[in-house]
Amino acid sequence: MAEKVKVIGGSFVIDDLDFQSVVTPDDLTEEQRMIADTTADFVEEDVLPVDEEVEKLNYDLTLKLLKKAGDVGLLGADVPEALGGLGLDKVSSTLISERLSKAGSFALSVGAHVGIGTLPIVYFGTSEQKKKYLPDLSSGTQIAAYCLTEPSSGSDALGAKTTAKLSEDGSHYILNGSKQFITNAGFADIFIVYAKVDGKDFSTFIVERTMDGVSIGPEEKKMGIKGSSTCPLILEDVKVPAENLLWEVGKGHLIAFNILNIGRFKLASGCLGASKEAIGLSAQYANERTQFGKPISSFPLVGKKLAEMNIRTYVLESMVYRTAGLMDEGLSDIDHSSPEAGVQSAKAIAEYALECSINKVFGSEVLDFVADEGVQIHGGYGFIQEYKIERIYRDSRINRIFEGTNEINRLLIPGTLIKRAVKGELPLLQKAQALQSELLQLVPGQQFEGVLEEETHLVSMAKKIFLMAGGSAVQKYQMKLEQEQEVLSQLADMMIQIYAMESALLRAKKQIAKQGEDKSANMIEMTRVFVYEAFETIESLAKEALSAIETGDMLRTQLSVLKKLTRRSSVNTVQLKRQIAARVIQSEKFVC
Repeated sequence: MAEKVKVIGGSFVIDDLDFQSVVTPDDLTEEQRMIADTTADFVEEDVLPVDEEVEKLNYDLTLKLLKKAGDVGLLGADVPEALGGLGLDKVSSTLISERLSKAGSFALSVGAHVGIGTLPIVYFGTSEQKKKYLPDLSSGTQIAAYCLTEPSSGSDALGAKTTAKLSEDGSHYILNGSKQFITNAGFADIFIVYAKVDGKDFSTFIVERTMDGVSIGPEEKKMGIKGSSTCPLILEDVKVPAENLLWEVGKGHLIAFNILNIGRFKLASGCLGASKEAIGLSAQYANERTQFGKPISSFPLVGKKLAEMNIRTYVLESMVYRTAGLMDEGLSDIDHSSPEAGVQSAKAIAEYALECSINKVFGSEVLDFVADEGVQIHGGYGFIQEYKIERIYRDSRINRIFEGTNEINRLLIPGTLIKRAVKGELPLLQKAQALQSELLQLVPGQQFEGVLEEETHLVSMAKKIFLMAGGSAVQKYQMKLEQEQEVLSQLADMMIQIYAMESALLRAKKQIAKQGEDKSANMIEMTRVFVYEAFETIESLAKEALSAIETGDMLRTQLSVLKKLTRRSSVNTVQLKRQIAARVIQSEKFVC
């Protein structure tokens, strides 16, 4: 058996993968399925019966449920076994995040606690810090919150004004400042706080609620996620023991960025779960609601909505579990008994920082689309709080802002890729240069007969189009490219579509190899629709980008090459969507 080669982060834009190398949700082990079922049972039996009360922001009830989640093991997935956790793989912890999403605001309370609240200590804590805090955080005896945003700094995290000053005897730091929009602040025991030592060295501290000078401001009145706590944290001459410094002075930005990577990924898995729920609610309602003497599910435009909701959710699911698989592969060589295991784990996950951002942007925008169409299918009832789709719609909006806005992430995606190329970690520029001579040659017409063969060709062409546009941008702007935010955003959207297309395609191919074409019909049809529509999007983005980069004869030459690269057959997506819709309507749930 050939040795498995680790995938380099961002390499999907230049390399073609064998479908056997990707992880899909169709590959789950029996143990992973049990973890997913345990989470789903907890939500159904413990959370949903008191869901309305949680939504009223009942601290005591939320804490009680958090403790129960800890007892079941749902808070310790990412914490090593030796420290009271389960030490699960990333696919398993992704299943927990996805299944918890049905719990609405409570899922956010859990997510903030287990992700950005606990992971800084898991990855960057000293052995003493881990022993002191992680067992209680894993059991739900104590709850964590992450404190990065300030009244004057959101996306510009390094512009924080909170300060930390070491005492003369070196025994403690004195923290002053305020943090804003802190999830779980109303009841959290442990705060991961970012502050500048001597006003300049961005650093991270573990602050306890009981420390003198720590106070919590009033709850924010929010558009959605109303059952989660969101308050300011105020620090006035708080004496934090020197041993509560996390990692080293001046390393706070590395902790923040590494933790945001996993936070972005976990957000995408939550969006996946919420999208599936919205599809189920919408399909059930469409079958029950009658107009003109028949259920509205029988109307083709309603079916089209359900099909498109299902297709995008299928693609998101394929991306999320592919990315979880990449992380697990990256973490597989780490000796988790080593004192450096935490930092090494964070570094292994950071390898896929770009993919985490892609998941976050795509996932949050898929959920917004699915929730919006879900409300539309419900009609006037979708605007009434009695129907859960109304809450899903309101709750979804924050995801495009959380964990770095989608605009910031769109700048990070190509920015990270180019930085990796400049460092020699990825042969991106060499591939772009090699492509130049190839692009000037005619692209002959091709005939495709096998299942998904043309879709495979289109994914390959999409990568060439991205390299052409990206290469032109780098060549023209060089170091000033970061100032061309519109072009960077177009390149990011092309990368997002490529990762999405390829994830859906590889998953479908893997399923065909296991089950055959007949049993994979729905995946094949969803993949075909998405690849063709995404390819059209990429063509449009490339035209916009090239028109911004080039002028005159060079632009005409580039657009002529683009036309050759975008030759394709026409596809009856109307018929394909009708077939997909029929399966969703019959099942009354997400169908893959």
